[in-house]
Amino acid sequence: MRGTRKRLCSALIVAYGLFSLYAAYTVFLRPRRPAAPRPPHRDRRGPRDHVALGNEEWNPWEGDEKKELVASQQRYEANLKMIKNARSHIEQTRLRVQIWGKAAIGLYLWQHIFEGHLEPSNVTAQWREGSQKAGKTYFSFITGPSVVPGYFSVETENVVLVLNGREKAKITYATQWLHYAQTLIQTHKIQHVAVVLLGNEQCSNEWIQPYLKRNGGFVNLLFVTYDYALVNEEDVFQWPLGVATYRNFPVVEPSWSMLRDPRSYICNFLGTVYKNSSREALMEILKQDGLDKLCWIAAREQWQPQETNESFKNYQDALLQSDLTLCPVGINTECYRIYEACSYGSLPVIEDVMTPGDCGNSSVYNSAPLQLLKTMGAPFIFIKNWKELPALLEKEKKMSLHEKIQRRKKLIEWYRNFKAWMRQKFINTLENSFLPSDKG
Repeated sequence: MRGTRKRLCSALIVAYGLFSLYAAYTVFLRPRRPAAPRPPHRDRRGPRDHVALGNEEWNPWEGDEKKELVASQQRYEANLKMIKNARSHIEQTRLRVQIWGKAAIGLYLWQHIFEGHLEPSNVTAQWREGSQKAGKTYFSFITGPSVVPGYFSVETENVVLVLNGREKAKITYATQWLHYAQTLIQTHKIQHVAVVLLGNEQCSNEWIQPYLKRNGGFVNLLFVTYDYALVNEEDVFQWPLGVATYRNFPVVEPSWSMLRDPRSYICNFLGTVYKNSSREALMEILKQDGLDKLCWIAAREQWQPQETNESFKNYQDALLQSDLTLCPVGINTECYRIYEACSYGSLPVIEDVMTPGDCGNSSVYNSAPLQLLKTMGAPFIFIKNWKELPALLEKEKKMSLHEKIQRRKKLIEWYRNFKAWMRQKFINTLENSFLPSDKG
């Protein structure tokens, strides 16, 4: 009996051991049966109403997989959109233009009209450059003493040369650049050339005429300052003189105080008083009845090309603290002071007379000066004689601050629109001239 029980216990122990081994094998060592394959297509219109557990193996990570699938699809669509935008950008940018700024007026073009930036920002740097896309055109701008003929990369077939033709020495330097551009045309390295020219104050610009394409030259377009007689709005266009960028006059951003604060002076004039000029007459009129005490006046007998930090700050303060800026004629009616006054919301009072020389009487404009500004509806005060000034200043005294604020807003808004209009006209003119015609 005892032996039978012993054998039975031994059998049970052996059976338990075998079962344990089988269980271990099943859990840890036996190959898993592959899950049933999922249907190849799901309805993407929304989740299924019901799925029986017996039809598909349950997946505890299915929610995360769906989220990842959605995120992946969104990334794909975003990348596709980016590629399409880049392709569209390339297709829309049909023209590349490099501007060579070899006169200070180029900074007015780039920084004030195009609102472009330059790197480095240091104005004394040997090389400065910037770029931007506008319209169908990608513009790049280079300037500085290191930009010399033959020693920089010509990166486009279309070039705008910004030159100074105001005096003989400047003209000699300008013609060197024109000859360099002509060589590039002849060797087929560039195809089109436009010139932005700081012209002579008496409009004696005969030297540029042989370079114009209409006269057998290679210059497609000419943008020139002052009321040049050859302006025709076809290949010769009048260009604004702008601010004195050679004296580092800044891009001025209007502020709340600039628009709304009362100003300490009715008018200002800081400048050179030439012998036997209308400026002498202006000074005499201002001294009558103490009018000069109402205005910020700082006259000098000799023109100074460079400003000290102190004199430049005084000039800016005078513009900011005066309701009117007096603009008597110099060698030409148009002067930097007009545009600088607009920058600070100080209304220009302009002596509206034609100066001696060859300006005026173009095929488009009348002989009166400042035709570009007048055509654009400049909200200035134009007077023919400074004897009109006392009555003007009396009227100014009676104006309320509210009226002056509204006038400042109108002036600053006009100047902003004027620069935007000049920018668009410049772009359209280049594109119409340089791009191939789409007509059959």
